[in-house]
Amino acid sequence: MNLFKYWKKDLPASLVVFFVALPLCLGVALASGAPPFAGLIAGLIGGILVGYLSGSSIGVSGPAAGLVVIVFNAITDLGSYELFLTAVVLAGIIQIILGILRAGVIGYYFPSAVIKGMLSAIGIMIFMQQIPLALGFSGNVNTDRINFQNLYDKIIPGAVLVTLISLIILILWDGILAKKNKFFKLIPGPLIAVVVGIIIYTSLGTSGFFALHANQLVSVPIPKDVASFFGEFSLPDFSSLTNGSVYVTAFTIAIVASLETLLSVEATDKLDPYKRQTPTNRELIAQGIGNSVSGLIGGIPITQVVVRSSANIMSGAMSKLSAILHGLLLLLSVIAIPTLLNLIPQAVLASVLLIIGYKLANPKSFVQMYKLGKAQFIPFIVTVIGIVATDLLKGIIVGLTVGLIVVLLKSYYNSHHMLIKEYQGKKNLFHINFAEEVTFINKGPIMKELNGLEKDSFLELDFRKTKVLDYDILEYLDEFATKARNNNINIKLISDKGVIDNPDSFRSFFGHRVYHLSH
Repeated sequence: MNLFKYWKKDLPASLVVFFVALPLCLGVALASGAPPFAGLIAGLIGGILVGYLSGSSIGVSGPAAGLVVIVFNAITDLGSYELFLTAVVLAGIIQIILGILRAGVIGYYFPSAVIKGMLSAIGIMIFMQQIPLALGFSGNVNTDRINFQNLYDKIIPGAVLVTLISLIILILWDGILAKKNKFFKLIPGPLIAVVVGIIIYTSLGTSGFFALHANQLVSVPIPKDVASFFGEFSLPDFSSLTNGSVYVTAFTIAIVASLETLLSVEATDKLDPYKRQTPTNRELIAQGIGNSVSGLIGGIPITQVVVRSSANIMSGAMSKLSAILHGLLLLLSVIAIPTLLNLIPQAVLASVLLIIGYKLANPKSFVQMYKLGKAQFIPFIVTVIGIVATDLLKGIIVGLTVGLIVVLLKSYYNSHHMLIKEYQGKKNLFHINFAEEVTFINKGPIMKELNGLEKDSFLELDFRKTKVLDYDILEYLDEFATKARNNNINIKLISDKGVIDNPDSFRSFFGHRVYHLSH
């Protein structure tokens, strides 16, 4: 494939992803208890190396918020960042092995409703998390004693001004201007918003009503010289390879990072307008190589991430070039223009993420899922609530559990269909068509149906469509056959093996094990 075939679309998209990724790389690293530069290392490795090795055309990898708690606890428990880096290298090797063993197939077993719920939940969380930055809050709002005066005191007018202007630019740029003139498609709206944000900050200065403070700006480490730049990199401590805790941490990171990657792959493929499918085993191998390299030079763990991938797709990216370029931009910006980056108001980046969050959690998607019925809407909304109330993995587990219950309930009621026909002048002929698979889950409704038959009835049990018939069902049918004889209920068994009236034993007829049509 020609990597530069769609560069005219990939280049503008990479700029948007760069501006989204920059604060996220720094924020995830700080929240994880790691050096800020470690987040940038993970970002550029995720972009350049994983972007090149991955089979995804539009997925973007980097440090993930879903691993923050695990990374923070691991660094604390191991007592050394260098020991933690060793665990990251080993986690990458484990992921490579998982990919070789074709464990990526797990990604195909997540229900569509759960994946859509995950996207909407992430959108809600992104939107909510950006509100403080959009308003210029410094510190955390005390939710126990929250009041309007408390909120008002924390609002920075300059940040609100930047947010409003940025939102106007972004909405007009994509919604109106880009549709009227090709020029506006060549230059991404977020880049214009960033430039305008820098102009506003430098014009208003550091004092006055609309002034922005240092903690409302992006904060990128500024190396003084080449030596200080390379001094930001850390090396793993391989003398700890005999430490069992390192292996436990490595295994935990590998499993959680792999699950988060597979979830993101599934979600990203659904957002892809061309519906290209990412090879999941190759993705695990690419992520594993990325994590091992990241750990070797001081970076935190990497996964494919929905936020950056969504920004990439919504910005019109066509190929993996966009992800690679965003990684190169992270590297070049830290080396060449860290001072300029530190002039960008966080409110601008918050505005970009507010738009992305709204698109992911668009109210229309909730309405569409509701119209699809309870079987789709219940797992969807439970996943949304679970993720927002807890975290990504816990919410996914809750959504999968509810989805499984819905499937089981659906299977419970879909084992058979009964028709009532007239026989000998009476409506006393009951014809039951059984489904392709009838298992112990279906025993309850079948028992209820058969136990409700009146005396002197005629019953036809049609198994011609049935491919699997569980032993539990055969056992119950034998018990019912005895009851039927006592109540003068005539049974006709119909199957591909033949037709028999009032069988003495269903188990003898079908076999004592689970019955397969092919037998």
